Amino acid sequence: MPAGGVGDTAVALSFSGGGLRAAAFSYGVLEGLRDQASAPGRTLLDEVGFVTSVSGGSLTAAYFGLHGVAGLSNFRAAALDSDGESALRLSLFNPVNLARLLAGGLNDRTHLHGWLEGQVFKGATFGDLLRQGKPIVWINATNAAQRIAFPFHERAFDAICSDFASFPVSEAVAASMAVPVFFAPVVLQKFPEACTQPLPPGLAPRDNDEHKRLRAALGRALRDFRDPSTGRYVKLIDGGLSDNLGLVSILQSRILLNTPYGPLFESDAVQLRRMLFIVVDAGQGPRGAWGHEVTGPSGVDLASAAVDTAIESTMRMSYANFAAMMREWQQLIVNYRCGLPAERQRELKQANPTWRCDDVQFSLTQINFDDLGAETEAQLSAIPTRLKLSKDEVDRLIAEGRRAVGRDATVKRFSVDLKP
Repeated sequence: MPAGGVGDTAVALSFSGGGLRAAAFSYGVLEGLRDQASAPGRTLLDEVGFVTSVSGGSLTAAYFGLHGVAGLSNFRAAALDSDGESALRLSLFNPVNLARLLAGGLNDRTHLHGWLEGQVFKGATFGDLLRQGKPIVWINATNAAQRIAFPFHERAFDAICSDFASFPVSEAVAASMAVPVFFAPVVLQKFPEACTQPLPPGLAPRDNDEHKRLRAALGRALRDFRDPSTGRYVKLIDGGLSDNLGLVSILQSRILLNTPYGPLFESDAVQLRRMLFIVVDAGQGPRGAWGHEVTGPSGVDLASAAVDTAIESTMRMSYANFAAMMREWQQLIVNYRCGLPAERQRELKQANPTWRCDDVQFSLTQINFDDLGAETEAQLSAIPTRLKLSKDEVDRLIAEGRRAVGRDATVKRFSVDLKP
């Protein structure tokens, strides 16, 4: 969790992709956190300091980041009950649309962005989001050329030497949701002549490097941003193609920063005692009854299945790798704190008499449709990945997201541990 001023307790979230299905389920999870107590007069929703998101989940994350706990109740009217498809081209069989498809996507910037800007975010920039202070939100897209995650945060814009604060939140969410074929890529401009800062320390090669390929990919991308001969534009597509849980950008940041505590600030790492990280997955299970016939599936269905396969297989590995990274991250922070000079440790104890260098505990849990029973899982998975859902579908997703939080043993244990 990269924000400053974390304190000793933090809740972090990741919201998966999945259109309004993911947005509504994630909203239900936030409402579920409102039901869980933390310190006196506070709930776990008040403790959320960081959200990383992909695609449909970015709708909820960005709105929460802009409006906070107080404004969250307006999200349903602004996004979930509106029609994000009214201006979209969706048919692959219209001859005119085939020409558009060859040009980059059925829908250009004006279609999806028009709904996001006009209905949901209404001119908000990342400067507005940063002024809120908490939670910090990372919206994740995919750098199509370099095939790595592109998170919308200050360090990523420093890498392309562009201004982050003035960038529209709606553009970032559109990039995170830009499913290939249906949407043309979102285009960022890079300014290589302005890039004079040294490359991050984490790019240096090392022996027995388990992240060798990712480190190399990050190095190629950062050098590309600084190279005028490669052009001036970065093309971004759906974040789910690099990681539909929005977790890999945290690993990328840890690699680049090359500190025991990053992307946490050092001042937060020495104060933090408890962090709960909740991964919210609103993805669908396997679909299609292809085994009943020799023929099929259609080319369109097969292309869709290929994308779904890439996303699903990446998600399985992403969560497992993130769990291992969380354990290592916790231990590295403990080692760092216990290795601080004795004078610094005395200062921390004077500020907080209960402080101990080894008193750090990271908890991780995943909330998804599977947690709610086979029948409910099947019903929720049947809700399509669309930008327009019925009122009943939205009601159900919110209610089940809220219920899933209340059933989660890790969340309940974290809540109980915080009570005096």
